[in-house]
Amino acid sequence: MTSATGLQHARQKMSDAGVAEAAIETFTRFYGLLESGATGLVREADVEPLPDLPRHADLTVSPQDAADALARTAVIKLNGGLGTSMGMDKAKSLLPVREVADGGTLTFLDVIAGQVRAARKATGARLPLLLMNSFRTQADSLAALAKHPDLAVDGLPSDFLQNREPKLLADTLEPVSWPADPTLEWCPPGHGDLYAALHASGVVRALLDAGFRYATISNSDNLGAAPDGTIAAWFAASGAPYAAEMCLKTPADVKGGQLVVRKADGRIIQRETAQTHPDDLEVSLDPTRHRYFHTNNLWFDLESLAAELDRTGGVLELPLIRNEKTVDPTDPTSPKVIQIESAMGAAVAVFEGAVAIEVERSRFLPVKTTNDLLVLRSDVYELSEDYRLVATGPAPLVDLDPKHYKLVGGFSERFAEGAPSLTDAESLTVRGDWTFGAGVVATGKAALEDTGEPARVPDGATVGPDGI
Repeated sequence: MTSATGLQHARQKMSDAGVAEAAIETFTRFYGLLESGATGLVREADVEPLPDLPRHADLTVSPQDAADALARTAVIKLNGGLGTSMGMDKAKSLLPVREVADGGTLTFLDVIAGQVRAARKATGARLPLLLMNSFRTQADSLAALAKHPDLAVDGLPSDFLQNREPKLLADTLEPVSWPADPTLEWCPPGHGDLYAALHASGVVRALLDAGFRYATISNSDNLGAAPDGTIAAWFAASGAPYAAEMCLKTPADVKGGQLVVRKADGRIIQRETAQTHPDDLEVSLDPTRHRYFHTNNLWFDLESLAAELDRTGGVLELPLIRNEKTVDPTDPTSPKVIQIESAMGAAVAVFEGAVAIEVERSRFLPVKTTNDLLVLRSDVYELSEDYRLVATGPAPLVDLDPKHYKLVGGFSERFAEGAPSLTDAESLTVRGDWTFGAGVVATGKAALEDTGEPARVPDGATVGPDGI
């Protein structure tokens, strides 16, 4: 599987599209790894589990120290995701997640704006909010952000753009051509592109020049990652260049990255699910051996980050993630392609002295599926005055029939009257095509069976283990 001209054609395609030089050089490095047969796999025999971590819950920080640390912190949200797995064609962060008293709705971006505004009011921090958009999410997201003009901080941009790269034909490593929809010839390089994008945009230097020293970075679909003065103060006092927020695993945590200790040099490194050998998967998920998973909430010392970006020209030596897909993700018969990706958390191995902290599960509330979205919209969570999502009890396991609920359009039609009450539910399993009326309550191990035809849960009905 080699291509003498594939890299040349890919570089030219990126250059013609105006992709930043740092991104082209990063792609070139990964292409070489891919062509050499590198898989990016991290074998279990080569690593040790992460040792016990300091706990956010145990930190004692004065309000003044928290305010001082937040005063020097910027908030960066990764906002390049389209939610394609849920059938979306715009930024996932523009999806409504909460209803409000006047009958309106709040999107992810609205809640993020509220969290930043509340933290500013509580501490007096300037706390700039910057979005890392993709070429597919930028216009819509900036239009939505315009509804929050008070968030702008003089001298700083509201966003910067992540890069894009060509999908490669799996058998030749040539850039794929897809005239039916040329946009499908491109893919994002994974959130590890953060570093090339920061370098190309000059954002790190702009933040330093504006008096900021730290940045907290998280996914825009994780509303648990609100600005936190206690963690900011801990990180500032640590003197570390980099910190990762980790959570203890539960039985529900079957995917996601984890930090491990490389036996060869004692460095902390990240291992994504895609970097786990099939033979090692079971032990990697074993919570008695690997107790923590990665939330993708990171903290950076901007001076250390600027020095590393300047030293490498934005081309950090991150491990390759080889992601095999079809050029049209909705058409499994379309040509197989390889997407070259990397994870931003993998930079933990780049920064000597990097640290990690155990945080509460409340700081990890991602929405990857409509199952997650239903829980977040339900009464399992309340929105506090400072725009934090506060759990009213344990979150139930929701499993909606993917044939009818996987895509946001079908999901929204079937829950047009609002989410059912889930506070008394241990789980909710739905099979078949059910539309939910208003005021539905799920209790215990609630379940609905497939009737073979569309059916409706009446207004005010209770769904239990035996159905309605």
